[in-house]
Amino acid sequence: VEMAAAQRLREWKVRALLCFVLVAVWEAASGQIRYSIPEEMQRGSFVGNLAKDLGLDLKGLRDGGVSIVSTGMSQHFTLDSQSGHLCISERIDREKLCGRSPGCSMNLKILVEAEVKVYAVQIEIADINDNAPSFQEKEIILKASEITATGARFLLPDAEDSDIGVNSLQGYHISENKHFSLDVQTGTDGAKYAELVLEKALDREEEAAQDLTLTATDGGDPVRSGTVQIRVIVLDANDNAPVFSQPVYKATVFENVPKGYKVAKVNATDLDEGINAELSYSLRKSTDKSHIFQLDSRTGEVLVAGNLDFEESEFYELEVQAQDGRGLSTRAKVLIAVMDVNDNSPKISITSLFNSLPEDSSPGTTIALVNVQDRDSGENGEVDCSIVDNLPFRLHKSFEDYYSLVTEAALDREQISEYNVTVTATDRGNPPLSATRSLQLKVLDKNDNPPTFTQKSYTFSITENNPRGAPISSLKASDPDWGENARVTYSLLLPLLPGGEGSESPVSSSISIHSESGAVYALRSFDYEQLRELRFQVQAQDGGSPPLSTNVSVTLWILDQNDNSPEILYPASRSDGSTGVELAPRSSEPGYLVTKVVAVDADSGQNAWLSYQLLKATEPGLFRVGLQSGEIRTARSVLDKDALKQSLVVLVKDNGQPPLSASVSVTVVLADSLPQILSELSSLSASAAAAAGGGGGAEPQPGLTLYLVIAVASVSGLFFSFLLGLLALRLRRWRNSQLLESGASGNFSGVPVSQFVGIDGVRAFLHSYSQEASLTAGSRKSQILFPVVSCTNTLTAQQAPEKPAPLLGEDSYLNKDQVLNQRRLYSQLTQLLYMNPFLNRHPHPYERGGRGWKTKPMYLSRKWDHPDFQYLVLLLYHHSKETKLSKSSRLSFTSAITECTFLR
Repeated sequence: VEMAAAQRLREWKVRALLCFVLVAVWEAASGQIRYSIPEEMQRGSFVGNLAKDLGLDLKGLRDGGVSIVSTGMSQHFTLDSQSGHLCISERIDREKLCGRSPGCSMNLKILVEAEVKVYAVQIEIADINDNAPSFQEKEIILKASEITATGARFLLPDAEDSDIGVNSLQGYHISENKHFSLDVQTGTDGAKYAELVLEKALDREEEAAQDLTLTATDGGDPVRSGTVQIRVIVLDANDNAPVFSQPVYKATVFENVPKGYKVAKVNATDLDEGINAELSYSLRKSTDKSHIFQLDSRTGEVLVAGNLDFEESEFYELEVQAQDGRGLSTRAKVLIAVMDVNDNSPKISITSLFNSLPEDSSPGTTIALVNVQDRDSGENGEVDCSIVDNLPFRLHKSFEDYYSLVTEAALDREQISEYNVTVTATDRGNPPLSATRSLQLKVLDKNDNPPTFTQKSYTFSITENNPRGAPISSLKASDPDWGENARVTYSLLLPLLPGGEGSESPVSSSISIHSESGAVYALRSFDYEQLRELRFQVQAQDGGSPPLSTNVSVTLWILDQNDNSPEILYPASRSDGSTGVELAPRSSEPGYLVTKVVAVDADSGQNAWLSYQLLKATEPGLFRVGLQSGEIRTARSVLDKDALKQSLVVLVKDNGQPPLSASVSVTVVLADSLPQILSELSSLSASAAAAAGGGGGAEPQPGLTLYLVIAVASVSGLFFSFLLGLLALRLRRWRNSQLLESGASGNFSGVPVSQFVGIDGVRAFLHSYSQEASLTAGSRKSQILFPVVSCTNTLTAQQAPEKPAPLLGEDSYLNKDQVLNQRRLYSQLTQLLYMNPFLNRHPHPYERGGRGWKTKPMYLSRKWDHPDFQYLVLLLYHHSKETKLSKSSRLSFTSAITECTFLR
């Protein structure tokens, strides 16, 4: 039952709250904000959307610019700065707040500092059925004479219910009894009174006492009730009840009267005699405020027993009872009005908008709001507010008891840097009472000095591979202003990238700066090979309003570490780990260039200085490696005992600390010609077959002989094809020389430098067939492999000639026309080297980093068998795919290269 009752109570609260909010919105439109809420609501319950009803800005609420002005009473409400809702801060009991007054409301004042304005808010507290009727006595004893006639009435004690309206006391009923009935009457003030009516004559000899139960109920939902036991003692005759001289007594009293002061006197009479006429007086209703007065039970005088306070209660209502010796009684009311005296001094509360003020503030600037309160009434509550005259300020009354403290003249901090403003409030009572309150106000300078760095620009450095968060250095700026204007904060100025706001600057992901100390930290580990220099700007900004700032340029250098091993470009390793085969003639002299190991190091400085050394060789002392150049040359003449296949391991090491290295294996085949390679392979095969047959007289296996015959036939066919091709080229050269003599092609001066191309197949004719003999120890078969000739740009050593190749211009075995063509080609190739954009896009393997051929042209040798020249020819070949030459120019260029290459 209690749970159902609580549910109905909550539903009633919700319906009432909706109605009250609608009424409050209508009243807000009329100029005054009013809300109505039921009592006993939980703490934090919603009262009204004050921000919406007053049209306030939520930003001002969050900044603390709106507040509830306290008037000295208990703070029952709070204002939520986030939502602008007015909420309950503590439980409200209407009965304690307003007693039985029909109307109960609380008045609030809302201060809006941004508008320097105060709004009045009235909140009505509605009653709920939270109090059950109760009787003051646990048991009622009545005495009735046995000769009492039927119809006689006995006045019963009233039940107390602190609620009002429909929630207050609504009726009584009594338990079933054959002698008595209950008659409920309504007084002029609407109160319910219960009287016990004698329906059947009493007979003391039959029953000396009657026990009844009286129940009082209210009209709330759910209905609440209270009970009391009535015991009727049957006596002999007392048929007259006491009667008061008047039903209502009125009196007035000042709030400052002492205790024991006589306020009023009540008087009642009884027509009976003897004990039936002896009367006693008592207060019928006991409330929280009834203890302030006491009633003399013999004389009927009403005396002051507590402290009266007009500001707490202006009116008191007492109900007295007169009862004779036989239990008959009557009642009357005493109304007491309290008069005000000037016993409260004014109270001053200052809401300071500014504790400090810039010296350039214009006259009329509002500094603070002053609120003056006096709890007295009439002239005793009227207050005058003032300040001394010799200050550059004045008080301006803005709203009821609110004053604005504003500047009246210009301020000068150099003359007075601080003011002590004393506000005096005096009421108009007799004698007048006053109060004072002081306000401290400081005058501040303007923020007219930007921060200054100790240097015009900064240069820092950090070694690569640094840990994340490593400190780099720090910057320092100072500001000559005072206080907050001198507080300097540091920040990075990020450049605006072409991608817009979504683009991330490398500065933001690389470094950070401490906003207070100016210390610069690395957000990531730097890599010198990716980033060598980082430029950015740092801004120092003070805390003034508006803030002033200064920028400074900072350059961060990344220092190199030896963290990259050498990378070998040539000879390049294949997918199976091999690097190809280089060919060296057995007739080569000491110092003959077999091939060249080309390597690079991504580091810089001495970390990128590379040195080469021969780590392992099949024949120690046969080959040597240039310490700086990486060239593999013969150290002595090749001997007959030297093996056909030579395996070399070259170590490439940088100059870092500690040094890093890489190695590559190079295979060199020693042979003067292809037939010599075949013959040596045949002898090796025969020896292998004899060893496999177990000794001298065994014949070779037929299968191995067949394979050798097929291999020799194939090589012979290839050799004859080579001779035919060479003859065709000689015929073509002869034809081109005829064209040159007739002036068909002239020279190449008319053709743009960028139009010269390389020729396909130059490397094919510069190399002889390279072959590798592989003999299986457990087999009597020999396999001869003939790799396909490659025309790519891989650097491979050329077979050494029987004697050194002639330089340009040497006429040992070239005719005049051939020498002229040779020189003309060299001139055109030199122009290509310095002017052709294709070569700048494809740098020489010795030079990494995109520096191109123009940086060090001394690599181009005038010897046509030099690898530099061969590499240039191959690059020109790739470039020829993008160019268009006339037929005559192409023929002349091709003929010249062919002559210079093969007819030396």
